[in-house]
Amino acid sequence: MAAGKSLRICEKGHKFYKTSECKSCPACDKENKPKSGFLSKLSAPARNALVFEGIDTLEKLSNYKEKEILKLHGIGPASLPIMRTSLEEEGLSFKE
Repeated sequence: MAAGKSLRICEKGHKFYKTSECKSCPACDKENKPKSGFLSKLSAPARNALVFEGIDTLEKLSNYKEKEILKLHGIGPASLPIMRTSLEEEGLSFKE
């Protein structure tokens, strides 16, 4: 175990180690991953960040600027091309 990691136990009893204050359980994240849609293409931290903000559809995502999305904890620059492509496939885009 690396220094600074602490043992956590989620509501379902899964045990995992984290270095940050993030409470997301890796086992639960895998269980809850959507099978289709744009959220299924994103990493668990990015998906959790969007869902936490109530952004669970492309229509809702299109109401935000890229800079606003990048400010969310869990969203990194690697997630933007995935989101852009998903939006474009539906004839949508990020807010200007």
